[in-house]
Amino acid sequence: MNKSYEVEYCNLELRFSRLRIQQLIKDLIQEGYSLYWSEDEDYFILSVRTGRKLVKLKFQQMRTGDYKLIGDYIIKDAKLAEYIEKLIGDTRGHAVVRRFKDHIIVIENILFGEVIRLVEVSGFKQKVIYQKGPAPTLEEMEEMFTSTEGELRLTLLRMEIDDELERLYEAIGANDTTRADKCRAKLLQMQDRMLMLEW
Repeated sequence: MNKSYEVEYCNLELRFSRLRIQQLIKDLIQEGYSLYWSEDEDYFILSVRTGRKLVKLKFQQMRTGDYKLIGDYIIKDAKLAEYIEKLIGDTRGHAVVRRFKDHIIVIENILFGEVIRLVEVSGFKQKVIYQKGPAPTLEEMEEMFTSTEGELRLTLLRMEIDDELERLYEAIGANDTTRADKCRAKLLQMQDRMLMLEW
């Protein structure tokens, strides 16, 4: 591995379910990383050892019971950096990524898992390599980050699912297969909506 390799993740915000964090732990162990974790009512901290360095990934618990990975991280391990970038895409997360290699800095602005701006900096020269559409204003960015609309929709959908599960339970208890089948079909549709809202 190139010794000058370094990636910095700033303003990282990725959302995870508890199950997804458990899968992340399994994946990192399978990749050969030594790790441990600690938890309190507000945070879940996953410490990953990369050579002599210890990277502490900080997950903040949200009102919904899910977690979001927050903070700034400097990663000098190429495999771990690649894994974090895959997570940013998979979770449709937000980040500013700075890659340092051979005296060149490449900066990626990522919003909802998609690169919206790519800039290369070499010495005093700055070159925009890619920019997606008109850049969002600071107010729009702030509104996107602070918006709780998705969380509210997720909470309402969970309540709908609970109601539908209750109707399914009643239909099964009454041996009403037609009504039970309708409930199952509706629950499958709700499951798809839930997946779309979570990711």
